[in-house]
Amino acid sequence: MFIETEDTPNPATLKFMPGRDVMGHRGTADFAEAEGVGERSPLAGALFDLPGVSGVFLGADFVSVTKTGEVAWSDLKPQVLTALTAHFDSGRPVVENAAEVAEDEIAPGDEAVVAQIRELLDTRVRPAVAGDGGDIVFRGYRDGVVRLMMQGACSGCPSSRATLKHGVENMLRHYVPEVVAVEQVES
Repeated sequence: MFIETEDTPNPATLKFMPGRDVMGHRGTADFAEAEGVGERSPLAGALFDLPGVSGVFLGADFVSVTKTGEVAWSDLKPQVLTALTAHFDSGRPVVENAAEVAEDEIAPGDEAVVAQIRELLDTRVRPAVAGDGGDIVFRGYRDGVVRLMMQGACSGCPSSRATLKHGVENMLRHYVPEVVAVEQVES
């Protein structure tokens, strides 16, 4: 199996592309800590077993791995490649039990605005963010404020706040006049 790698805007995260579906059309899965991961994702569990792995994000056709500051990519990258190859060769599932991201309740009358926001995020923002090894997830909308969560390489990235404020917020405000601000939320 040939696995390509790409740098991401987050220097602590590398994007690994195995040339096959990882999550496919099932969405994404973000694992920010090792506890309990093995039951939900054998792949993420295997990656967290490697010393220095602090986060795993599973995208449609890629895996983003975030490392701690104590380990160098030159040491960790070969171990990640070996773990990925072993997992995909084993035929085991990538995810056993996908966790749903909780969203705020949508206020009556906001359904059309939320539909527009979701459409813009899905067609214009999420593909670009996936290209950088992450995802952006809609969490809610109330009183003109859109609540979004950054995942994968985007979570903790030095430029993620600027991306949200100058990129996503400006675009949403342009196309959806009801939007007044974008707020980043943590999981």
